[in-house]
Amino acid sequence: MPGARQDMRIALQRLAFSQAGYFSAAQALELGYSYQAQKYHVDHGNWLKVDRALFRLPGWPADSSDSYVRWSLWAAGRAVVSHETALAVHELSDESPSRVHLTVPRDFYARDDAVVLHADELSPADIESRGAWSVTSPMRTLLDVAGARASQEVVDRAVADALELRLLSRRQILRAADGAVDRAALRLERALAEAAS
Repeated sequence: MPGARQDMRIALQRLAFSQAGYFSAAQALELGYSYQAQKYHVDHGNWLKVDRALFRLPGWPADSSDSYVRWSLWAAGRAVVSHETALAVHELSDESPSRVHLTVPRDFYARDDAVVLHADELSPADIESRGAWSVTSPMRTLLDVAGARASQEVVDRAVADALELRLLSRRQILRAADGAVDRAALRLERALAEAAS
């Protein structure tokens, strides 16, 4: 049996290493750790309990993307970092939201006060993988922010930064604006005019 326990530990470490040290109770259970075994490991300091049914290996170095991994696991991989939080990830504008913005499928019902949820269906082209978490593409991020409550100044800055960083071209933004809802289209066109002045 020590061989099986060692195999479980190695499998858990591999999983945790791919997720910035985090893993869920469901993932641990799938690897063979009963709920009693999970409690034992938390009680003995082998695992750190981060939240209900969410753990992390102790001593894992802190990283700026830790919260994105955490919320992705909280949402069982169904959430994508988006809106103002995605602006910060892509270094578009100076936005630094106090809560993490996530886009989730319309049938997602979990809630937490630490996150802002946006229900929508994203296409694979709208999503960039960052390993253990995902973020909306720069173009999708601009469309989301332009269609939401952000000020025009935030949209202007984000568009200017996207052009300056060469993440997107004027043509790409105009093409996306053509297919966007009226509010987003108008605000993106204003931002492009501002960037050209």
